[in-house]
Amino acid sequence: MERPVRIVSVLFPKPLAGAFDYLLPEGVETFPGAFVRAPLGGGESIGVVWEVSVATPQRKLKPIASLLETAPLLPEVTRRFIDRASRYVCAPSGALLAMAMRSPEALDPPLLSRRLLASGQLPQRLTPERERVLACAQHPLEAADLARRAGVSSGVVKSLLDAGALSVVQQAIDSPFERPDPDRAGQVLTQDQHAAAAHLSDLVRARRFATALLDGVTGSGKTEVYFEAIAAALRNDPTAQILVLLPEIALTQAVTTRFETRFGARPAEWHSAATASARRRAWREVASGRAQIVIGARSSLFLPFSNLRLIVVDEEHDPSYKQDEGVCYHARDLAVMRGHVGGCAVVLASATPSLESLANARQGRYAHVRLTARPGSARLPEIRLADMRARPPERDKWLSPPLVDAIEEKLRAGEQTLLYLNRRGYAPLVICKACGERLKAPNSDSWLTEHRHSGALICHLTGFTMRKPSRCPSCQAPGALVGVGPGVERLSEETRLRFPDARVEIFSSDTVGTPEVLRDLVRRMEDHEIDILIGTQIAAKGHNFPHLTLVGVIDADSGLKGGDLRAGERTFQLLSQVSGRAGRATKPGRAIIQTYAPDSPAIALLAAGDREGFMDLEMETRESMGFPPFGRLGAVIVAGSDADAARQAALLVGSKAPEADGVEVWGPAPAPIAVLRGRHRWRFLVRSDRHIDLSAYLSSWRARTRLPSSIRMSLDVEPYSFM
Repeated sequence: MERPVRIVSVLFPKPLAGAFDYLLPEGVETFPGAFVRAPLGGGESIGVVWEVSVATPQRKLKPIASLLETAPLLPEVTRRFIDRASRYVCAPSGALLAMAMRSPEALDPPLLSRRLLASGQLPQRLTPERERVLACAQHPLEAADLARRAGVSSGVVKSLLDAGALSVVQQAIDSPFERPDPDRAGQVLTQDQHAAAAHLSDLVRARRFATALLDGVTGSGKTEVYFEAIAAALRNDPTAQILVLLPEIALTQAVTTRFETRFGARPAEWHSAATASARRRAWREVASGRAQIVIGARSSLFLPFSNLRLIVVDEEHDPSYKQDEGVCYHARDLAVMRGHVGGCAVVLASATPSLESLANARQGRYAHVRLTARPGSARLPEIRLADMRARPPERDKWLSPPLVDAIEEKLRAGEQTLLYLNRRGYAPLVICKACGERLKAPNSDSWLTEHRHSGALICHLTGFTMRKPSRCPSCQAPGALVGVGPGVERLSEETRLRFPDARVEIFSSDTVGTPEVLRDLVRRMEDHEIDILIGTQIAAKGHNFPHLTLVGVIDADSGLKGGDLRAGERTFQLLSQVSGRAGRATKPGRAIIQTYAPDSPAIALLAAGDREGFMDLEMETRESMGFPPFGRLGAVIVAGSDADAARQAALLVGSKAPEADGVEVWGPAPAPIAVLRGRHRWRFLVRSDRHIDLSAYLSSWRARTRLPSSIRMSLDVEPYSFM
């Protein structure tokens, strides 16, 4: 009879069904959360011990290969979060573990560098050069750095080392992050800001799960308010860790500086633009508890925090928090879940809250903390509508007469203008004027955007890039390809021609490819070295330009097109955010919104300054349809490389949908972008009542469906994109 043995269940960072059981060899000790190497698929892979048990195995088990003894443990709270989140988003727990292990280098032994330090022993001959070296070597330095600082050759440093005047020390390459100082003076708060900060600080000091919506108009000082909540967390627990989520990498530059000013220490950063070495350092320091404040993108939720006491989701309404590929999840929702799992406070901050968060606040699930005014003499900008039906731009132009007049007025006054157009490149569509062909990415239904500065046609969905051809690929007509519609490059061209003496810059992800370029552009805007800034969505949020007093929205109607249920909400939010860039200092601001639909609720109520009226109208519409936040939505996407096979698979999937009261299934229907990266796509939309466990329903549907290996079936809980 088999005797009980020690068994470890190992979860791998792969989209597999669950953990795999292995034998723990005699004399080897391990614990849940430890990183190990174990056999998998003919090789070895690194995984995490999810459970250790003693049992009689029902089959022969392979032993684990080795322990990664220098790797820190994955905290128990992180493992519980991964398990719970995987059930909610209908994704294998291993796929979420992969997001928690995005820095594989962090599992290696700590990297050490060889540095030199003055030993206290003087050489027999002490020259001025040697004196400078020893003066600089009071702290460990690498040999080359020491020679550079002392202004000597490497030979002088070597001679001192040989003489025993310098000693060699091994020092970790990844230095700890500085400890933030919560008692460092911050900005003087207004009475409203102080009351809001006190409310949030009380939630943090309670050391239990709670969520608050910090609802403040643009420029009302929400960042300074949640800084006080961070300070309260650090005072309450000197080992506390805080995570601040930001929707755009571009925002981390300005926010990092503000953190450094307030707390005297630079926070750790976690986002896709960080180098591998920076991610390794951040991951290890978070795991050790020495990185106390982290600012990052949505994936930073999966960092191995062991003592997370506060999560702040800045601009919580922003759609960038939704990941639509791979593991589909919304960082705002998972932030609340992470707070619940770890028993910590969560602050959702926005000037234009999502309907989901606002409904939770109105129903008492979240604390509702409001800031209704800008501090000091700053006032909210005046918003005017430019009715493009009454006073349209000139032919093949995009600036209306009212906006042109306003820009000229601001240039004469020495003030700045932001022109907002959320389209990169020169033209969003390239068409052949001979045959009407619209250029698309290969094996996709997505249009190519013309970038005139680089001469390239780019698909911003798939990343495909090609040079603009001289002939139409379809009819071979020479010189017949023309760009249709404006992008920021085309708007810049018009602006420079109309205002030749103005200093004009473009602010988009194409023009600020590195943090250094971004910092320089923001600095020049702050220092008034730019008169007119032409920006995409990257310029619409988080920036504070003191000389900016005019915002012009070029195409306010673009977000209202299509069948997106959140189109009106997104349009209102985005126009509010970009308008709020104006007049944030002492001079009054104004926003001019060009529109062909001035009577649409999102635009008309924005101009009237009636946010509550718009939110009430949206809530009423959503409630009548049973849509979020009064119901739930899910999406099922079926895709295959063969068009007919994908259609047949979609019909099969539809026939397997479980019957359930309170659930409606619509589809299948071809996706709006029916072909993407060579795969033909069909979609189902699932609507359920609020009390239904939609995640369980979708998982059950997938479990009862058997599809060919060439067909992919993916699930999305609470979809934000319907493409």
